[in-house]
Amino acid sequence: MSSGTLLAFDFGTRSIGVAIGQRITGTARPLAALKAQDGTPDWNLIARLLKEWQPETVIVGLPLNMDGTEQPLTARARNFANKIHGRFGVAITLHDERLSTVEARAGLFEHGGFRALDKGSVDSASAVVILESYFDQGF
Repeated sequence: MSSGTLLAFDFGTRSIGVAIGQRITGTARPLAALKAQDGTPDWNLIARLLKEWQPETVIVGLPLNMDGTEQPLTARARNFANKIHGRFGVAITLHDERLSTVEARAGLFEHGGFRALDKGSVDSASAVVILESYFDQGF
């Protein structure tokens, strides 16, 4: 029986947003963003997240241009997803993340003004948007 728990990442070169969600409710909430050095996270922190939450699937946001074409960060996000799968053997799904940061920033600003817009909060809120978008599409 599957847990219905999914973990989502919003890949970035300096910060990687993280969210946890439940398929049954179709909702997600932010977790603390992970620091990254040129896109490389502390893999021990990823291992801890996977052990703690035991997701049935990991969703990684796929950054695309507005016309659907790939951009330089697209290949890096794919590589990040492949490394998670290779290191930990978890199921990975890439999901279009166009406008997730814009939506996340707007939501955070609405609830907390400029002070709510720190980098880690925006990145994890973006991961929430990615995961809830994934749920909204019926996955």
